[in-house]
Amino acid sequence: MKHLAMLMVLLSLASCGSFKAQRVDNKTSDEKALTITDQWVQADTEQVIRDAMKEMSEHKGLRRYMMEHGKQLKIFVGEVQNLTAEAYFPINDINDELLNEISKQGDFTLVDAESRGALLKEITYQNDGMVDPKTAKKVGKQTGADLIIFGNVYMKPESRDGKTIKQYSINLRITDIQSGLEIFRSRAKLSKFSEKKSMGW
Repeated sequence: MKHLAMLMVLLSLASCGSFKAQRVDNKTSDEKALTITDQWVQADTEQVIRDAMKEMSEHKGLRRYMMEHGKQLKIFVGEVQNLTAEAYFPINDINDELLNEISKQGDFTLVDAESRGALLKEITYQNDGMVDPKTAKKVGKQTGADLIIFGNVYMKPESRDGKTIKQYSINLRITDIQSGLEIFRSRAKLSKFSEKKSMGW
């Protein structure tokens, strides 16, 4: 019994001593992630948003709409919804990446939807007599958006004999707020294949 306890301690120490971590670039991180999990990872988010932005920049209808208005349009990004069965799907990463890429592209002026509540609270405070009226910002002066982006993510899984394919579909559409007309629609697709061995991954 004593020898068994000693063996367990040695095995525990050996397993603790084998841990190693290192910094890696995005490409290496993605390659290593594919050996660990078949879940959605950061590189997947970057790829589908990059594809969507490419479609947006090449979409004839959207380009024509922008030229007809002759100004930089203001866009409000609504929530991209997770409609997959994966409760921990990183939908917030997709929303953030979409905002970052639209900002980087520079074709639109972003209306800050996420901060509207905080902005309203600050404007209300400024107009409650606590701030010099000369510097207080007025209610009703915020800029309205011309366009809004809606989106969703679907995932269809298929499994057989330890093999799984997950087919993701990321759908985005841009709608004119005043007219309700749809200006742009895109669908980015991404599939992930995994195979589970009989003795583990």
